Order: sequence, then structure tokens, then C-alpha cells
Amino acid sequence: MRFIHRSHATLAQLAEDDVRADASGLAFDGRHAGGSVTGHSVESSLPSARQWDYKIDTMKTLLLPLLLAVAGFTLKDQSGQYLDVIRDGKIVARYMYAYDPSSKDSLHATYKPYLHVFDPEGVAPITKGPGGEYTHHRGIFIGYNKLTVGGKVFDRWHMKGGEQVHTKFLALDDGNGFTSLVEWRAAEPKILLEEERAFRFLPPTSPAYAVIEMTSKLKAVAGPTVLGGDPEHAGLQFRPAQEIDRAATEYVYPKENADPHKDKDYPWVGETFMLQGRRYSVIYLNHPSNPRNTATSAYRDYGRFGMFFKDTIPAGEERVLRVRFLLVAGAMPSADVIQKAYNEFAGTSDPVPKITVKKAEGTKAPARSSAQPKTK
Repeated sequence: MRFIHRSHATLAQLAEDDVRADASGLAFDGRHAGGSVTGHSVESSLPSARQWDYKIDTMKTLLLPLLLAVAGFTLKDQSGQYLDVIRDGKIVARYMYAYDPSSKDSLHATYKPYLHVFDPEGVAPITKGPGGEYTHHRGIFIGYNKLTVGGKVFDRWHMKGGEQVHTKFLALDDGNGFTSLVEWRAAEPKILLEEERAFRFLPPTSPAYAVIEMTSKLKAVAGPTVLGGDPEHAGLQFRPAQEIDRAATEYVYPKENADPHKDKDYPWVGETFMLQGRRYSVIYLNHPSNPRNTATSAYRDYGRFGMFFKDTIPAGEERVLRVRFLLVAGAMPSADVIQKAYNEFAGTSDPVPKITVKKAEGTKAPARSSAQPKTK
């Protein structure tokens, strides 16, 4: 198990560099005392390599508690399984990045990385994992059921004939989060897309208890690529836990007389649901740099919602998708609160819109156990 502060590597490296700069003899005494340094004096007073290693290790040991005390967020890695994001001793989110193709069941459980979001107490996820209805719906996730690469169509929503595989962390000290390198794989070509999936965790402002930003940088490494499908089976989406009370799910749209089946380019959309007797609200902020003519899927009573970013990526080029989530334990915030958060995220000054609130559309309640996943 690794324990990693979000700034630890950077500041510890600075300390190490400072010590090694002293050891170089360029400024061993003169920089701090104001005197000159001769080659002879440096050579005669320079500690051995072992002593310098000891000094570096000691400084790191002394720095770590200070860094943790100053920290807003820390990262705790269960190597090869998941990465916890912690604030004030509580788990905010858990990045599920394991990949185990050793059996059919283990492959099913690990064929895509996703982010679990936890309750305010940091005790349990409020998002869904493998199994249950629509087993491929997992936490905060991204996929496309009609991903066209070099003229061939692949399903990286239901994960038919391939997987999304976390290969390594590109950054674990990225200010306030991390970046995961994810390969979207198939039999041929082996790698369809390379994705840099970055999560930032921002200090929340009431009424939110968590603010999570996801940036997905998709690179077309195997030829011209079309991000295709439909709003129900493609895009960057959020799925709450299987156990929510479907009758209590509602959505709010930033438009008067909204029709989410037809409208395009909502700047934001919100969902509120009940889980184990407690109400939660989730607001999805759509950055203005994202592809235009974007449809929204935000009406299902089981709670999966998000935006279908359709686009074409020329061979060798990249597209970036950027979304921010506000997590609230309680009722949906007012439109002015949401719009203020959106303007801060987007760098805009748009006015507060009129809104539409709708009960979720019903679907047949699941009659399957977690061992019998539905695959719509």
C-alpha cells in the first residue's frame, strides 16, 4: 500500500534538490554565510555520499508530517486495486482501476476503470459498481457503444470484445488529484484510443460536500475515430447506487419548458435521488469547450445521467472533454447557486436561467440479482 500526498513528491523533490545543490560545492558555504568557497574547503568539508543520503532521508521524514498537516487532499493507493482520495480523514472518492482478465467473472468486474463517489461521512459509495441492472454503469464513467476507428465499429460502452485498461498513473501530485493513463483495447487494433483521465478534487463550498472535475483527453492512435452512439449508451455519465428509491428521482434543467429528449447543449443539469432514506443531489456542469450540439440523457428513474459528446478525431489528434460534478447531501440547490458554480467553472457571466423540474421517467424495476446483470 502506498500513501501519497498530493504535493509530497513535488516539495520533497525540492528539498532533495536543495540538499544536493549544497553537496555540489557550488554554494555549500558561501550561499548561506556570505563568504567565498574554495575547491579545497568544499572538498575537505563535504560529507560522504552515505551522509548526504541520510540527510536527504531525514529531511523527507521531517517534511512528510508537515505536508500532511497542510494538505487539503491525500491519496492512498491499494496497489493494483484502487486509489482513495481522502480529505479530513474521510474518503471522498475511490478510483477503481483494477484489471484482472484471469477469469470471466474477474474480467467482468474489472473491464473498465471508474470513480466511486462516497457519502459525506466517507463510509460508503453513493455510486454503483459491477452487477445489478446495467452492470456496465459504474460510478463516474465514460464510453461509446459506437466507437468507429479506421472504419470499424467497436462497443466500448457495454465492453463487448474489449476493455478499458488503466496502465499507469501519469500524475499523483497533480495539485489536487491524479491522472490515469487508460487504453481502450480490442483484438485488432490492440489499442483503439489512448485516454488521459484526470480527476481534480476542489475544496467544496456549501451546500456541496464534494466538487469533482473529470477531464478526459482522448487520442486517436489507431486511425480516424468517431465518438458515436446515442445519449443512452455513450458519453461521460454518472450512475448512482443500485438501491436508490426510483420513485423519488427528479431532474432539473436550465431552461423553461425543457425537453431533455430534444434539447441540446445544456450548460448544466441536476439530479436528485433518495438512497437509504437520505436525499442526495448531483449537478453536472458541462464546460463550454466541449463539443457542441450535445444531447443529454437525464430522465431515467434509476439515475444514470450525463451528456453524449459526439465528435470526430482525426488520426493522431486529441479531443478533450471536461466536466465538473457538485455533490450535495440534501435538496437540489437553487438555480442561482448552480449558475454561480457554472460561471466559475466555465469562466462566463451568464444570467440565472429559468428552470424546469421533472419527475424521472419510469422504467421496469430490476428483477435480477447482482449475479444476473442486465446489459442494456
